[in-house]
Amino acid sequence: MKLTENVMCNFKAAKVFKENTDKINCLNFSNNGEILISSSDDDSIIIYDCQNGLIKRTLHSKKYGVDLITCTHHPNAALHGSTKIDDTIRYLSLHDNKYIRYFTGHTKKVVCLSMSPIDDTFLSGSLDKTIRLWDLRSPSCQGLMHLPGRPIAAFDPEGLIFAAGMNSESIKLYDLRSFDKGPFNTFCLAQEKECDWTGLKFSPDGKFICISTNGQVIRLLDAFQGTPLQNFTGHTNNKGIPLEASFSPDAQFLLSGSTDGKIHVWKTENGAKLATLTGDHAGTVQCVQFNPKYMMLASACTSMNLWLPNVEE
Repeated sequence: MKLTENVMCNFKAAKVFKENTDKINCLNFSNNGEILISSSDDDSIIIYDCQNGLIKRTLHSKKYGVDLITCTHHPNAALHGSTKIDDTIRYLSLHDNKYIRYFTGHTKKVVCLSMSPIDDTFLSGSLDKTIRLWDLRSPSCQGLMHLPGRPIAAFDPEGLIFAAGMNSESIKLYDLRSFDKGPFNTFCLAQEKECDWTGLKFSPDGKFICISTNGQVIRLLDAFQGTPLQNFTGHTNNKGIPLEASFSPDAQFLLSGSTDGKIHVWKTENGAKLATLTGDHAGTVQCVQFNPKYMMLASACTSMNLWLPNVEE
């Protein structure tokens, strides 16, 4: 099946999981698309089997809390941020619910985690106005950058560069092999007046950068020139929530949750609203992602929805 506009418009919530008692704050698919993992404000981590639409495992992090759950390249391990005690990033074995390693250094809440698509390096950004570069194999920070404001950061799909957004007004591109020499490119944009930048993602083809906010707009930029391309609007975010925006695997579409419990879909080429998908969400949909390998969406409020296309193409 090919992802066409018709297929995109006809996604339906095929499975709804209501295991969580509080907001799901993050979800993440494994690179092979077979596993979906979620973290919640109720301190639980749930691992879903995407092929069978079943829960594989539920783990708890009562002591430290859990958010920003991120799959690593190892099928039985994940990274996550903490919501209690301290701001340490934790590397967890999902197999036996034991911590493999702790990454300490941030002094305020970690607000972004990005795993390299090619190896064991990862980025973290914190409200302490730093971005740190790490390697899963070592507890020591491999690189540290001080910024003028709250950072957002992500690797490009090839894992060779990363982008750091700062102060809701500029994006700097760094080459991983020489990031200590400073950015090789800087894109300056008009500073947001109504909202803050809360997330940054490259499109799967590496051509676009999407900036999500805690307001009523999502920005799309050219990843090479920094040119503003589209502003996606029409979803509601009247509570200042950092709603996640995500690309479809072919970068044709952009999806976002909304405080009205719906999923909003736009075309990246012209910014036009394509569809509003209504599932079984009672509250704000903060997280939405497309499976990287299978024709499947996941979205979350306090419940987790798995969406499948309801058409024959």
